[in-house]
Amino acid sequence: MKRILIVDDHSIVGAGLQQFLAASDGFEVAGLARSGQEGLSRVAEEPWDLVLLDIGLPDINGIEVLKRIRRGHPDLPVLIFSMYAEDDYAAAAFEAGAIGYLPKDCEPAEILTAIRRACAGERYLSPELSEKLLHGQLPQAHRLPHEALSQREGEVMLAISRGMPLTAIAETLHLSPKTVSTYRARVLEKLEMSSNAEITRYVLRHKLGQ
Repeated sequence: MKRILIVDDHSIVGAGLQQFLAASDGFEVAGLARSGQEGLSRVAEEPWDLVLLDIGLPDINGIEVLKRIRRGHPDLPVLIFSMYAEDDYAAAAFEAGAIGYLPKDCEPAEILTAIRRACAGERYLSPELSEKLLHGQLPQAHRLPHEALSQREGEVMLAISRGMPLTAIAETLHLSPKTVSTYRARVLEKLEMSSNAEITRYVLRHKLGQ
């Protein structure tokens, strides 16, 4: 029996998938998470065979959740199941490590096929997506400015967004205040911003760091 975790804030979607998969041999929806943070906690606490992950979560963007899962559990397959069209996020999802991408308006038979392949460790591409990739018609992954930051720059960005003074950031990250100031300057430059307030608004808008 394959244990599946659904990370989706729409209760109807989760319940519907749970009922649908319960009627299919070999699958068990053993967990439902309503936010990205809850999903990450469930992944850390229990063993899973597959994560079905939405993109539009209330706290952390699904692509960011996917990246964090891949860092901590590189062998755990993650199948994106989203209302967004493949053209919008498929390239970014695969680049971040998704094993497949399913739009929520696909047919039940396709959902089952995708889940079976993903649980077997096989990448799933819908016929439409395969055709677009074959002809080079899939848009390039849309990159947000913060994705150009190094890991340390990202840590400084998040600390600034929480209102931490540079001296506290330096102590937390075991760096000198001068080094933190340098990282802050790089963050402002890469994000094309001029103040800590702009950094905070950016982090909140893109649901980073929760």
